[in-house]
Amino acid sequence: MEKSDKESKTAAEFPRDLQQIIEFHGHICPGLAIGYRAAKIAQAHLGIERAEDEELVAIAETDGCGIDAIQVVLSCTLGKGNLIYWDHGKQVYTVFDRKRGYGIRVAMKPGRFHRTPEQDAILQKVMSGNASEDEMKTFQKFQNQRVDEILAEDENTLFKIEKVSSKPPAKARIFKSVTCEFCGESVMEPRARIRDGKIACIPCSENYSRGW
Repeated sequence: MEKSDKESKTAAEFPRDLQQIIEFHGHICPGLAIGYRAAKIAQAHLGIERAEDEELVAIAETDGCGIDAIQVVLSCTLGKGNLIYWDHGKQVYTVFDRKRGYGIRVAMKPGRFHRTPEQDAILQKVMSGNASEDEMKTFQKFQNQRVDEILAEDENTLFKIEKVSSKPPAKARIFKSVTCEFCGESVMEPRARIRDGKIACIPCSENYSRGW
């Protein structure tokens, strides 16, 4: 029996790797679906699976939900040093394969999905914590529909996909630690500062800025 438009998929109805992403992230949402599609597209175009070490490196230009899909699908993580975050506020992901010497850039095309004024109003209520139970249900229904659309959309309709021939980012390095002379905690040498002639960590240093 087909589901009505009021019913949403359960996690078990998604592909296994997407189920793992949902478990890691905590819920399914459009942003997570976008990151999942981007990661799968990179896998297909590069002919790769997950990174055991740093043979893959990903650059995410957003800190939104999709970055969790990149971590789970490709095993590009902050802790391993093969996930780099650029604070550009763009749904763009670039994945490099060091062995092949090139990467794939996957950028969300503008104008693919729009919210109606009613949906915008409900979103504002949800974000402010003032949505009613019925409004929450309406919002979740809209979110689920958007997820289904993203997962079903043709990749070239949804994304601009480009080969990137530039040199991939350097591998992560290990540096010696020094001791902050103010709080007594260890800090990686390249992140240390000098304050009043003493070694200081970033939180203990005094920021000097004149607007640039």
